[in-house]
Amino acid sequence: MVETLAELPLSSWADTKETVHRYLQVVGKIRLAASPRRNHWWNVPFHVTGRGLTTRPMGQVDGNPIFAIDFDFVGHELVVCALDGERITFPLPNRSVASFYQRTMDALADIGVKVHIQHPHPFDLPDSRRAFEDDTEHAAYDPAKVTRYWQTLSQVNLLLEEFAAGFRGKVSPVHHFWHTFDIAHTRFGERIVDEGRDIDPVTREAYSQEVISFGFWFGDDQIPEPAFYSYTAPEPAGLADEPLRPDGLASWQTRHGSHLAVLPLAALRDCQDRRAAALEFYESAYQAGARRAGWDVERLASPHGITDPVLHPLDQPHDRLGPRPTPPHAVPGAD
Repeated sequence: MVETLAELPLSSWADTKETVHRYLQVVGKIRLAASPRRNHWWNVPFHVTGRGLTTRPMGQVDGNPIFAIDFDFVGHELVVCALDGERITFPLPNRSVASFYQRTMDALADIGVKVHIQHPHPFDLPDSRRAFEDDTEHAAYDPAKVTRYWQTLSQVNLLLEEFAAGFRGKVSPVHHFWHTFDIAHTRFGERIVDEGRDIDPVTREAYSQEVISFGFWFGDDQIPEPAFYSYTAPEPAGLADEPLRPDGLASWQTRHGSHLAVLPLAALRDCQDRRAAALEFYESAYQAGARRAGWDVERLASPHGITDPVLHPLDQPHDRLGPRPTPPHAVPGAD
């Protein structure tokens, strides 16, 4: 049985994480090149599957056949599939980033896909000047740790899906960003934001509307431990004065000149219900950002994922047509 939100110290798999992060960036840049653009870059991230991660289907708009790339973190292989059923796989362990890059591009060519990656280098990583095809340094791959990483992603994915149900406004999917190696979900306010023409186009598109974002990352050089997080952008005055829950476990931290709500995964070690504690954290961070930014919290609420003012939270439709009517021959109380 898989432990709920088990600890995963960064120090226990740092070398593997660095390799897998670059694997994801290779495939992520393929997704960027071969998918139709969506607002806020929603076309770019990965989605969690029952065995790992998927790009989802792509191609067609760029002249390529429809194809998808999946990471199988149970069998530890990359799976490249075409719409006609052709399927190519290769193992992930004992493979450098250079080998992974070449094997992936060869697999695409074998199914008739030609993708041009504009900048085949890591994004925002220390070796960003080194091409993927030249990276023989990163080759660590611990299958047990990679499976644990995917299991954690899966648990947080459903946690964020549950949290997302409480908001009726514009929201992002729950998705795994390959550039920052985190899983996130974002709620959008109604105000349009002009970041300024001196801001890079990636940031301008991502934050063209006010947001409160929620997520989980696996640690980095600044916060070297897995943690749940939330931020509000643009950051309203007094945000860090708002309380966070669970009391004594969550806190506001300064990062890149703004405030980030942080709940370390390790802080949940002694919690009887870790899932409930994480949801409590996300809700407190939302309330803090929404209050300070002036959002109409009550109007935007969607309790239990329901916007119908008549439907009771405990009412569940029996099928896609809605609640099943009582058959004419049924006798109340007969059963």
